[in-house]
Amino acid sequence: MNITRNRRFLLVSGKVVVVLLTFYFLYLAIFTAPDTLLSWQAILQSARQSNYTFLLILSALLIPVNWGLEAWKWKILGQKLEPISYLRAFRAVMVGLTLGFITPNRLGDYAGRVLELKSKERLEGIGAVFIGRFCQLVATVLVGTLGLVYFALLLYWREYPGVCLSIFFLLLVLNATMLLLLFNARAMVALVAAVGPLRKLAKYLAVMGRYTYGEMNRVLLLSLLRYFVFLLQFVLLLVLFEVRLRPVEYISGVSTAFFLKSVVPSVSLLSDLGMRELSAMYVFGLLGQERLQVLSASLSLWLLNIVVPSAVGLFFVLRLKLGRRGGSA
Repeated sequence: MNITRNRRFLLVSGKVVVVLLTFYFLYLAIFTAPDTLLSWQAILQSARQSNYTFLLILSALLIPVNWGLEAWKWKILGQKLEPISYLRAFRAVMVGLTLGFITPNRLGDYAGRVLELKSKERLEGIGAVFIGRFCQLVATVLVGTLGLVYFALLLYWREYPGVCLSIFFLLLVLNATMLLLLFNARAMVALVAAVGPLRKLAKYLAVMGRYTYGEMNRVLLLSLLRYFVFLLQFVLLLVLFEVRLRPVEYISGVSTAFFLKSVVPSVSLLSDLGMRELSAMYVFGLLGQERLQVLSASLSLWLLNIVVPSAVGLFFVLRLKLGRRGGSA
């Protein structure tokens, strides 16, 4: 009885802490983060005065598509541990998103999804979460490589062909290595097991080696689809904030910004807020675009895909239960 009471107290306390931290970081992100408050009035004014306001609505309608695809991915990955319905998979993604919002590099995403598992081996879900995130990174690198090649050919090929060829070769090696690791996840597990300090983690990652080639193909395809939803949202928001480019420049600029944001380490507590904006402003600055318009689009993308779903995810966090066993409700 005391154990049950203590567990209930810890669960309620944890939920209260998550809610308070989420609202605190929402406040920091929206009202006090660098550049955000300074540009907030201009962002809202630009959106209201634009002839393309409907694009904001269209971008918002893509939010459930984005996270719905992520839930589909988690359903496939989580099946290796226990039967998971799509509803449970979506719930786990939302809990992970909220917890990830208040932790550096979205580490809370691991905890959120693992807590939603019912089996005794729920900690093995860490490997399933990792392979899903790695797959999304592979999709980002694959498409981002095309964007980098475009910028290299457009801006630097004539003056620095040797440097460009070296970059192309490095990108080819990077893509090949990531694909090999993705489709040979046992090698990643073996590598972790071979490193002394990391050896204890190997058992939590072992599930990564159990996915078939077909399953990895499906997860990679869903990752690519989700990537293009992100890309489409960003392009729509760039048009909304009067960034005028050719279609190939939109796609190349967004894919390159996503690539840079993903490969540069970040320790931000605000879900990488800052790195994404710097990457986008730098890349589109090369195309002669104004900083404020790009910043407005990037911040709006973050609000739509991270802030709004994180707030919605609080509902699922408050309904979270621990210590469940069996079933697949």
